[in-house]
Amino acid sequence: MARILVATVPLTGHVEPMRLVVRALIARGHEVQWAAARKFAARIEATGATYLPPDEAPDWDDGDVDSALPVLHGRTGLARIKAELLEMFIRPMGAQLRDLEAAAARFAPDAIVADQAHLGAALFAERRRIPWASLGISALGIPSVDTAPFGPGWPLPRRTPAGRIRNRLLYAIVHRLLFGSVTRAYRRARVAAGFPAGRRSYFDFLSPDVHLQPTVASFEYPRSDLPRQVRFIGPLVPPAPAAAVLPAWWPELLAAHARGTPIVLVTQGTLATDPAALIEPTLAGLAGEEVFTVATCGRPLAAPAPVNARVAAFIPYAALLPLVRVMVTNAGYGGVQMALQHGVPLVAAGGTEEKPEIAARIAWCGAGLDLHTGTPTPGEVRAATLRVLATPKFRDRARGLAVEMEPLHGPENAATEIERVIAQLRDRV
Repeated sequence: MARILVATVPLTGHVEPMRLVVRALIARGHEVQWAAARKFAARIEATGATYLPPDEAPDWDDGDVDSALPVLHGRTGLARIKAELLEMFIRPMGAQLRDLEAAAARFAPDAIVADQAHLGAALFAERRRIPWASLGISALGIPSVDTAPFGPGWPLPRRTPAGRIRNRLLYAIVHRLLFGSVTRAYRRARVAAGFPAGRRSYFDFLSPDVHLQPTVASFEYPRSDLPRQVRFIGPLVPPAPAAAVLPAWWPELLAAHARGTPIVLVTQGTLATDPAALIEPTLAGLAGEEVFTVATCGRPLAAPAPVNARVAAFIPYAALLPLVRVMVTNAGYGGVQMALQHGVPLVAAGGTEEKPEIAARIAWCGAGLDLHTGTPTPGEVRAATLRVLATPKFRDRARGLAVEMEPLHGPENAATEIERVIAQLRDRV
């Protein structure tokens, strides 16, 4: 049995996949203590882990990020992305480290497992020299000679000599110009926490021991220089609930499916929740089409849903996705992987955070279309959705990825990899 310290930033999309990993670790007899925002205390304790509330690290609610982090209010595009990197991930790293050090003084962990955005965990592992497993919660963003820089969803991979020259130029533009201030802030935060500034950027962040990427290799860009510690473990998808609570209109959906009417799901995930961005344009765009549109949305809509649409705050995806023909999404990583696990092709409208990169990979791997905007018009959504419905190659590719994912059990694979790096350190000692 090992003592494992877990750390996550205050984002639902980072906590939920980690819960599956923690459950697998505890089922194998390991003792887990988990540092996270208070919002997630009950969910963490339900896994069997000991919950550690923050002392110095930020403790905000991702249900309303602009209120929690006022500096983000009104910012869009590149300015928004840079502000998010600074406020959510870089500035908290010293405080995160101090909380982890205090926890370790009481717990004496054998390893630390953290989502890839928890920079305090990286500092902790660097100082303590204990095994560290980073968990991917988005598309793989590490630099490569074969890809453009991560972030804007820029041109797709090129592995030719000319393509690699292009990539080097794009890295220079991104890291020195567009995100130069972010890199400088990252290095200053390292120094403030008692570490050398180093020469790495925020985008180089990866555990040297093992990085757990919750997808299959075919979803990611091929890299000739892929670090050896990267493991594609398969999706981290929650199991179907024993007793799913379904909306009152569920029989209508089943009847539509039985008639052969395509079911279209539209969702914006847990962070970007303003329905005006994607849900409302999708409902409007598909209002006159022969489809049954389902929207998962926890906020009020500006107008009543069209007659061919139904809305619910939450529906268990395990019940819904087997019926869905196309998912319209703002390209949240977890939802995309869940759709692909069910062989559902996608229409992606990713415009915030790292979502343009996820949308670009959906198009690159052939499992759907990228609208290249986070705020499409109703006409753009309608045209893309109808094209995916009418073009078998998108569903064929999504089903091919589902076949790859089927034999992979992400939580068990993650636990096995974590145990492996712990055992390697013990062998060296």
